[in-house]
Parts: sequence; C-alpha cells; structure tokens
Amino acid sequence: MAFDPLQERGIPLDEQLRDWRELNVTPIDPDHADPYTRCRIITMNGIETEAILFSHQLARHCPDIEAKRQLARVRYLEAQQQKVVNWLLPGVASVLETTIAYEQVAVDLTSWVARMEPDPYLRQAYQFGVLEDFDHLYRYANLYEMIEHRKAEKIVDNLTEVMPGRPTYMHHRDPVDNVREPYDRTTTEPLSRLHALTIMAAEQQTMNFYMNVGPMYMEPIARQLYQEIALIEEEHVTHYESLVDPGESWWEMLLNHEYNECYLYYSFMETESDPKVKNIWELHLSMELEQLRLAAEMFKRFDGRDPEQVLAPALPPPVTFEPNKAYVRDLIATQIDQTTLGTGYVREAHERFSKMQDAIMGGEQPPSERVIDDNRAVSGQEYRLETEGPHPADLQPTR
Repeated sequence: MAFDPLQERGIPLDEQLRDWRELNVTPIDPDHADPYTRCRIITMNGIETEAILFSHQLARHCPDIEAKRQLARVRYLEAQQQKVVNWLLPGVASVLETTIAYEQVAVDLTSWVARMEPDPYLRQAYQFGVLEDFDHLYRYANLYEMIEHRKAEKIVDNLTEVMPGRPTYMHHRDPVDNVREPYDRTTTEPLSRLHALTIMAAEQQTMNFYMNVGPMYMEPIARQLYQEIALIEEEHVTHYESLVDPGESWWEMLLNHEYNECYLYYSFMETESDPKVKNIWELHLSMELEQLRLAAEMFKRFDGRDPEQVLAPALPPPVTFEPNKAYVRDLIATQIDQTTLGTGYVREAHERFSKMQDAIMGGEQPPSERVIDDNRAVSGQEYRLETEGPHPADLQPTR
C-alpha cells in the first residue's frame, strides 16, 4: 500500500529531544561509502537547513505567541536533525571533495526530478539548470586535480560523468532573466510542489556552502572559482524559488515543507545502502510524521482548510539517486546553447545578456576558463571522465 504520512503515527514531540551521545553520530567512510549515500546526506542537510530558515522567517511574521512557541519547539528539533545529518560527512574529506559531491547531487538529483516532473514548463527549468551544475562539476574537478593532485572519479565513482556542460561563463545573466513563472497552486500536481521545494533547498544549501568556504583556500584561482560559481548559485536559487506560487499562505508553505521532509526521508530510507545511515533516515521520518501532524493542525487552525485539499493522498514513488548519463548527454546535444530571456528560454545572446557579460567579465578571462587552462599547464591535459564515449557536442570550452 502507498505510504500516507497524514495517516501514520510518529514519535511524540516530547520524546524527540536527543542528548549529546545520540547526536554524536559516526561519519561515513569517505573511501568506502556509496557515493549516493553521501549525496543523500548532502540533500537532507539542504532540506533541513531550508526547514530551519523557513521556520525562522515564518516566526518573524507570526503575531500569535503560542504559534511562535510551537514553531520554536519544532525548529530546535529540526536543528538537531540537521546537525546529525550534516555531521555524517567525514571531517577528513577536503572542502573540494565535498564540493564535488555537492555538484554530483545537483546533477543527479535535478536530472531525476526533471525526468519525473509532469509539468513541461517546470521540467524545462530543471533541464536548464542541470546543464550548468554539470559544468560546475567539470570546473571543480579540474581544480581538484590541479591543487590536490587527485581525480574526481575517487568521489563520483563513475556514476556521474565529468565533462563540459553549458560553459560556466555563459551562466552570468541579467538578474531579471533568472525569474521564472510560478506554478499555479490551485491546479499544479502535488508532486510538482515537492520537486520545486527539493531543488530550491538543495541549490540554496550549495549557495550557502560556497559563500562560506570559498575564502578558506589560499590559491588565488580556487578563491576566484568559488566566488564565480557562488554568484551563479545565487542565480539558481532565484531561478528555482520563483517556481513556487507566492500565493500560498505561510501555513500552506509550512505544511508543504513538512510533507516534503517526510517524502524525502521515506525515499532515502527505502533506497539507502548503508544500514547505519538508513536507521537515521527511519528515525527522522518518525520525527517528521509528528512534525507534519502539528503543521497540519496549524494549517487547519489558521487557514481553515483540511490538509487533504493541498497534499497528495499518498507519497509519490521514492526519489532515487541513480546515474543519468544518457539523459544529461541528450540535454547537452539539444539544449547546450540556451539562455534565458524574461521568463522564457532563447538561443541567441540578446542585449541584456551581452551587457551583463561585458560588465562582469571586464574584458578578462573568467576563473572558470582559467582553471581549465591552468590544469592543462600543470597536468598536461584537462580532466574529464567520459565513461560513455566522446562528448556529445565535442565542446571545447574556450574564450
């Protein structure tokens, strides 16, 4: 039978608080863990971080003191969940290794969502974004080879290819062209809401990560590359968050957030290969079921509606991390030359795009291109991992 979170009993809120011993989880082994276990960890860290930030924003706009107290109780438990999830990442992994894993998440999670998305306009938004994250993976992999003298297949394990996507310097667009049309909350499929929240949260976490870790490197090219791609992640967050209907009430958004957390923890519990990590997904799902129940009660109280009017009657099929090599190659072959204009997509470098390019490049080669040239000079050739044959567009990123 399909899993309906609204009909399941979770752990009572008073029993969810954990002590230091329970929070002090053992991290995964970076040399032997399933790369997709790491991807699931990074994804849920982004989801929990979004839950915390959203709850804070809701609390700042909520005049009801009892509701604020309820949000605070749940938010503290969400913060504990976030710490457990993020602390599963191994401290021995370098920032660049974690970065490459972040981009593997972006490629394979966004590809899977695009494949499953029922709305053509939303699907196009995910297809557009994944070609840019795919190129970021290629740039960081070359930086990794150049400054750490190791290869990215150690991290992605041949599950995700590493080669040029849409060239990173082409991602710098006028900000107004990063805003998309939102879905219609009254007609959209429940699955589309979950997809939008998931990718928005994942990209937001990537943006936050790069914003903070970029200055930790001494190498000028590393600092500059993180700075450039961090600015593009800001564009991506704008791109994805604009897909969410702003007409949703605060309480409807809270309900969707909690339901999406149940969906993802259930998905990863069903697909996890590491027994210890699987136990955490199962525990957190039981916590989220109660947090969803409380959100549903607040939704009924403040919006005067039943949750069933908004949510799916049961969870969709599980979100699955799996290789998307053929799918990404097809996107490269058919959509590599796209950019955005207004809320749509075009293939020509229009006036706003060209002005933005001129302004931000300042007549110089961007870091994303220099890192490839620098690695060619150091390593003898650029780094690629083309497991399925030659690049579909035979793209040589030059500027």
